Order: sequence, then structure tokens, then C-alpha cells
Amino acid sequence: MHLRRKLNSASIFYTAKMTFWQKNQLKLAPFYFLAPGLLLFLIYVIYPIIDSLWVSLHEWNGMPKGTLKEDGSPKNWKWVGFENYIVLFQDEDFYVAFFNNVRWLILSLLVIPLGLALALFLNQDFKGMRYIKSLFYFPFVINLVVVGLIFAWFYNPKYGLLGQAFSGLGFKPIPILSDEVYATYGIIFASFWPSIAYTMIIYITGLTGINREMIEAGRIDGASGFKMLWHIVLPQLKPATLIAVVVTIVGALRSFDLIAIMTAGGPWGSTKVLAYKMYEEALFNFRMGYGAAVATILFLLMDIYIAYFLYNLYKNERGTK
Repeated sequence: MHLRRKLNSASIFYTAKMTFWQKNQLKLAPFYFLAPGLLLFLIYVIYPIIDSLWVSLHEWNGMPKGTLKEDGSPKNWKWVGFENYIVLFQDEDFYVAFFNNVRWLILSLLVIPLGLALALFLNQDFKGMRYIKSLFYFPFVINLVVVGLIFAWFYNPKYGLLGQAFSGLGFKPIPILSDEVYATYGIIFASFWPSIAYTMIIYITGLTGINREMIEAGRIDGASGFKMLWHIVLPQLKPATLIAVVVTIVGALRSFDLIAIMTAGGPWGSTKVLAYKMYEEALFNFRMGYGAAVATILFLLMDIYIAYFLYNLYKNERGTK
């Protein structure tokens, strides 16, 4: 009993001598590990968002803000409140760009079943499949600038492969990238090439984790072909499908590279999307505040979709518990 009292008093004395870090090491360690990542997130994600929102409430031509007029007020920096947003919603080009984004969004969803079909085909095991797979992986690793140039040549009505095919069949070649009706669809079709490859890779990864015992059980019960795909394979590919949908939709909303390379927003602004309009207004027309307003609208559209996706994911997770 006397020895126990001595041990208790010694432990109390040791605890009193412990530093704050020694007392709370296990609680604080995770925060120290997360701190560098959180700091980078604040600097490179949160700060640019807040700064963009602030700039959208001003009229600014991109020149240094410190330049003053004779009365001492900033020369290149003027508070305008929501005026940039009012002008934006009255701009016809904004609605052209917005509906082009909608077209990208709807048509890009075709990439998912096409990528799934290719993944199912490439998941076979026969001689030479490795070489065939490498050919389908090729578009994924190509820079989008190169993809844009390839399809710009492909669509050329005089020298391009598509124009030659039309001529060979006795039809007049269509100048796709010079036509207001076809140009946007031509660029979207060009985006399918790398997008299908990326979706295919997602599904091939998902197919490696499929439970083979369930497939064998399905075969024993007489399931085959489409029934096997619909009732056994696709439910197990749900996580891969969710990733594919998110990546495809976000990619459609931030489409820019191919438009800049293939048409530069033309002909007559018919292929502009919100990301390209933001770039054009800010860097070519020197309307940084207006460009920031476009960026804010695009950011809100992405946020609405991401919030909706996370909400559905949360509901599904709760439903499975």
C-alpha cells in the first residue's frame, strides 16, 4: 500500500513536469502532418477564389493598382459592385458560351458508355492484347494541343482525311471548323478521343476488382451476355462510374484547350465556352473584373454540381449502413 502511494505520487510529479507537447502529442500530431497541405490549399485554392470574387466587384484593366489620378484616387482600380454581373447577364456572348458548355456537358456523357465498351473489350485475355491496349492508351498521354492540331488537319476540307473521304464518296467537303453550326460539335467530337481513353482506363481499373465468384455464380444460374453485365458487372463498377461521371462533367465545364487551338472561339464567337470567354475578356480586352465575374459564375456552376454529387454520395453511404 505504501509502495503504491509512492508510485502514484511519482506519476503525478512526472505528469506535472511534462510539457504541453508531451501531454497532447497524440492529439496534435495529426494536425502537424496536415498543416503543410492545409497551408498550400489555403494559398493556391482558397486565396485565389476569394481574390477572384473581390476583383469581380471592381473595374480593373490589369495594370498596377498603385497608379493614382491627380485627385489621389486609384487610376486602374474602381469599385463597381455588381455592375460586372449585370453587364454579363445582358451580354449575348455569355449565353452563347453558357449553352455551348451545356452542349459539351450533355454530349460528353457519351464518353462513359463508349469507355465502358472499350474496357470490356480490352479486358479479354488473348494473344497480342497488350499491344492492342497500348494503342488505346496512346490518346490519353497525348497533350491536348497535339490533339487539337491533329483534328484541325483532319477536318481541313481541302487536305484533311475527312474532306478526302467526302470527295471520294462524291459529296462536297464540309468546312466543319469554319461553320457556325458544326464547329462546336467538331471540337466536342475531337475531345472524345482522349476522354474515351481516360474513361476506359478508369473502367479497366474497376474491372480488376470485380468479384469473380459472383460472375461464376451468375453463370451457374444461367445469366450471360447483357443480363450478366446489367445485374452483376455494372453494380460492382458503380464506384468507377461515379469517378468517370465526375471527371467527365468537370472536364466539360472547364473545356478550353481544344477551343483555343482549333478555332480560338470562332467562327464569329460561335464556339466560345465560359472558360474561353473569361480568358478572352481578361487577357485580350483587359477587363479583369468582367473576366473574374465570368470565372465566378463558372466556379458556382461547378460548386452546385459538386455539392449535389457529394450530397447523393452521402445519402448512398447512409443508405448502405
